[in-house]
Amino acid sequence: MKAMIIGASGLLGKALTREWNGDEVVGLGSKDVDIRDAGKVREVVGKARPDGIVLAAAYTDVDGCESHPDLAFAVNRDGPVNVAEAARQVGAKLLFLSSDYVFDGKNTAPYETQNARNPKSVYGRSKAEAEIRLLELLPECCIARTSWLFGTGGKCFPDTILKLAASRPTLDVVNDQRGCPTYSVDLSRAIIGLSRNQASGIVHVTNAGDCSWFEFAREIVKSAGLATEVRPVSSQQMARPAPRPAYSVLSPKSLNQYGITIPTWQDALQRYLRERTH
Repeated sequence: MKAMIIGASGLLGKALTREWNGDEVVGLGSKDVDIRDAGKVREVVGKARPDGIVLAAAYTDVDGCESHPDLAFAVNRDGPVNVAEAARQVGAKLLFLSSDYVFDGKNTAPYETQNARNPKSVYGRSKAEAEIRLLELLPECCIARTSWLFGTGGKCFPDTILKLAASRPTLDVVNDQRGCPTYSVDLSRAIIGLSRNQASGIVHVTNAGDCSWFEFAREIVKSAGLATEVRPVSSQQMARPAPRPAYSVLSPKSLNQYGITIPTWQDALQRYLRERTH
């Protein structure tokens, strides 16, 4: 198959480009195409005529989205619509990356794909509206929801924690938000598998297991052999512009139906730390 990755210069895009072997892969970064430009999107997709497109480009600064809602919706909702229309013209299958932020966080059990969307942030709303529009435009598209993405080659939570822990004796990290850390390498492998399986509909794709940000930070510090003390605090004590879901654990059932399983986040963290030091 001929695959096109839009957003190839981002954290996930870089991992996808590295991991995708055995197929012809065209990677486009933000310098190559601005997904807000419908004409340009049509042009690059029409020229390459891929069998499948993975759309990993997004405005992912969750707090930035709160202060720049127009930009958030232009990139995260209207951009994907432009890509979907271009995909439809050449008969390409579309896989769109979405987020756990489409949920309100009020669940106490892992979210299934059919659970109702109820986003609380601008970022979450932009992603939720994109999902709805894409499923109307391309009912056969695949929407891969993920969460708490980390990996080398970009800004992410473990990278921030390691840098802070190198210079501070203590770190305060929120302990009342639960989710699933997801390693860019494992997410990429799952996306490649879904693409080859011609997956459609909504699929939840995260590493196995869940934790709070505090538990994640504590494991990062411990695994890196650092002596920094990690202390639990509440979200109220660490107020941020965008509301975060208190619980956004995603159920793996939809992914397992394709015969795809992903290792635990703890296993992924060890591999990330090794990759980071090489």
